[in-house]
Amino acid sequence: MKTYHKKFEQYLPIPLAEAWNFFSSPFNLAKITPPQMKFIVTSDYDANTKMYPGMIITYKITPLLGIKMNWMTEITHVKENEYFVDEQRFGPYALWHHQHHFKEVKGGVLMTDILHYAIPYGFLGRFANDILVKKQIKNIFAYRKQEIIKLFGPFKVRE
Repeated sequence: MKTYHKKFEQYLPIPLAEAWNFFSSPFNLAKITPPQMKFIVTSDYDANTKMYPGMIITYKITPLLGIKMNWMTEITHVKENEYFVDEQRFGPYALWHHQHHFKEVKGGVLMTDILHYAIPYGFLGRFANDILVKKQIKNIFAYRKQEIIKLFGPFKVRE
């Protein structure tokens, strides 16, 4: 099984606590996910539930070609105001390991997403990644970047 690695960075013009509060809530993910994915959190949590290791989050998504799927992730690691990790337990990938890192910097926060993933089905999965999946992942993170700018404004280095 071939594993792929992606890294995305974005500077946020907000305090660390605000960034953490927004991104550590699974309910905010829908706000920064492309609408065509029809991303819906189906977990029975209150929107104010704090993330914790072992938390299971379920979703309905339409990742490719209009095909609806259930997706389940587990929050495996949490260090408040620094990072959290979600791993797929059930869904479209053979492997999904997504690290979310937050670092206070002058003028705001550096947010880093580190993603490791694999596609099932051997050669067909590698082919699907080459022609479709890696482009879709790149587009999802590009969409998120734009939506985050709309939500929080552009980052400006403060002297």
